[in-house]
Amino acid sequence: MVLLEFSMSPMDKGESVSEQVSRSLKIIDDSGVPYRLNPMGTVLEGEFDDVMDVVKQCYEMMKKDCKRITCGIKIDYREGKSGRLESKIASIENKLGKEMKK
Repeated sequence: MVLLEFSMSPMDKGESVSEQVSRSLKIIDDSGVPYRLNPMGTVLEGEFDDVMDVVKQCYEMMKKDCKRITCGIKIDYREGKSGRLESKIASIENKLGKEMKK
């Protein structure tokens, strides 16, 4: 299983790109792949091909009306582990003895 964090934005749509990013979030939400949205990107959890397919779908949607796109991807693979969207945070909170801000 992998955790994949990515951020994809058009570079030719001005300061606000929420319209294009919202279309990506619809694809992500409809995919059934577990995810967490954060202010700087989205983290997906699943098999490599499944999460990369979601990224590809977002790219294909964005390139329909964007002439330049930037995308940053970070991947964390760990054999045999799932549920890390929650467990990585829970582990830190357990060590600190308190919940973190969300």
